[in-house]
Amino acid sequence: MRRKFIILTLIIFTLLSAVFIAMHFYAPAYQVIALEAGNVIMAILSISAYLMVQKQMDNNNPQAFVRGVSGASFLKLMVCMVSILVYVLLNRAHIHKPSVLIMFGIYAVYTIMETILLSKLVRS
Repeated sequence: MRRKFIILTLIIFTLLSAVFIAMHFYAPAYQVIALEAGNVIMAILSISAYLMVQKQMDNNNPQAFVRGVSGASFLKLMVCMVSILVYVLLNRAHIHKPSVLIMFGIYAVYTIMETILLSKLVRS
């Protein structure tokens, strides 16, 4: 399962990166560097969240899965919010609001993928 999770995370990372590169050429108003930074952060957090849940699953405690997923989701949400706050504070004069919304979309994509795969992990 670990291999499948990492491969799927890398596929999503690559697809999102390709979309951001295309956006750089077709929609230059978007701040591609910030979007790519968010993509990298979420991919790393997704893999670390998987490892965190995997460690919780080793305890053979029924609540371990819920505790691991909740902790991982909370960690990703907080890092996402802090990253966007830093982006807004650094670019106060030139904030591109659709770029901020896409950053939350990146969070949603990785969270949905992670939740689906982790629920399959607990069923097996």
